[in-house]
Amino acid sequence: MNEEQVRQERFARGKRILDAIDGDVGNRVIESLADIAPELGHQIVAWGFGEIYARPGLEPRDRQLVTLGMLTALGGCEPQLEVHINASLNVGLTPEQIVETLLHTSGYCGFPRALNAVAVAKKVFAERDLLPLN
Repeated sequence: MNEEQVRQERFARGKRILDAIDGDVGNRVIESLADIAPELGHQIVAWGFGEIYARPGLEPRDRQLVTLGMLTALGGCEPQLEVHINASLNVGLTPEQIVETLLHTSGYCGFPRALNAVAVAKKVFAERDLLPLN
């Protein structure tokens, strides 16, 4: 297999995983890069999903828990949090589990970042008709 074939195989594997986890939301992110940074979109799919998400060590649900925690801790990642909160729902996390994850982050990265993350979750839950929680 030549280098271009390997590149395309990684992309195809990553695209299958992206579609399964992120669905339309993830594809919109990749499409938004087509006119300015298509290689970044390719690497997100081929490397991020085709290599990292494809690894067998964690289930997609567990990967999303880690991702929610990291994006919340980093701060300023609200657009990415929106994508990954949707993905978390797609892989079987409940809204209550997502909120509990975000609450848990407050002890490690502070209330402001946890509040910002919860605001994003509220937006996603509202869009998916999952409010009120109780």
